[in-house]
Amino acid sequence: MIGGVLFNLILALVLYSMILFTWGEEYLPTQNAKYGIVVSETGREIGLRNGDKVVSVDGKTVDSFFKIVPTIVLDGAQTIEVQRDSQIISLPIKKEIIPKLLTDKNILSLRIPFSCKITAFAKNSPARDAGLELQDEIISVDSTKFTYYDEFVDKLALSRDTDVSVEIVRDSVTFFRKVRIGSAGVIGVQRAYNLEGVFEYKTIEYSLIESIPAGIAKGYKAVGDYLKQFKLLFSPETKAYESLGGFIAIGNIFPSAWDWEVFWNWTAFLSIILAVMNILPIPALDGGHVLFLLYEIITRRKPSDKFLEYAQIAGMVLLFSLLLYANGNDVVKLFR
Repeated sequence: MIGGVLFNLILALVLYSMILFTWGEEYLPTQNAKYGIVVSETGREIGLRNGDKVVSVDGKTVDSFFKIVPTIVLDGAQTIEVQRDSQIISLPIKKEIIPKLLTDKNILSLRIPFSCKITAFAKNSPARDAGLELQDEIISVDSTKFTYYDEFVDKLALSRDTDVSVEIVRDSVTFFRKVRIGSAGVIGVQRAYNLEGVFEYKTIEYSLIESIPAGIAKGYKAVGDYLKQFKLLFSPETKAYESLGGFIAIGNIFPSAWDWEVFWNWTAFLSIILAVMNILPIPALDGGHVLFLLYEIITRRKPSDKFLEYAQIAGMVLLFSLLLYANGNDVVKLFR
């Protein structure tokens, strides 16, 4: 009955082990985010500010920068400690903010130095309309030079529906163009930016023997994290059910450019999801069959065929309802 579940789990552990053996484990240590963070409106509601440096969550250091938000959400953290200038500030995380943390992908991101060399234009681009060209490099806006890219973004946002003077370098020649910033507060360009050498990432390499226990530990943590996410679905105050996705959401997790490491990581995690879902004590799933078997072992009698029939129908209705709701969420998000 649990053969399929065990195979999904074993497959995930094998994949995680081989991923670690082949590519190792690369991450950005939190202390190496040397320019601090950039936060969204949700982050500002918590009390975070651009340039803050995250010190700890609930008094515990988070090794990887990109695990800060998942740690807050999954562990139900109550405080986040940041360094602001020379002070250490503890900010409370209210439960009411958790629904926004689940949906806001930009709540907390790396702060990066300013650089804006144009590689593409948006469909509606004020910059292109003003005569800017590909490979032009933006230097300043209204004589304001920027240290960090978020300062440039904020400047444009504050210049909505106005004309600004943009300083540009083209083929080593510096000149200015008047650009009309629309109501969106953007200039309509894509930029080239190479983070290589800007931040010091850390890579842990594993031998074949070392990768096996490390892969098992990674799989064990993935199961734990998924169970925590599953628990959030049944918590009305988090509204995690609004973030539930179906086939479109699964397709969107894969990058547009093929990457074997990403592919195998997500394959392993999807295998974890299948294992956890199938062992749930819901009729029509493997866990439901196990539940009825345990009942038979304890009571020494088999449930009636009529009861099993109704239980299977109830289980299928529940599963199809979940399927429709998840994919319905995907469709709704497409029109937002």
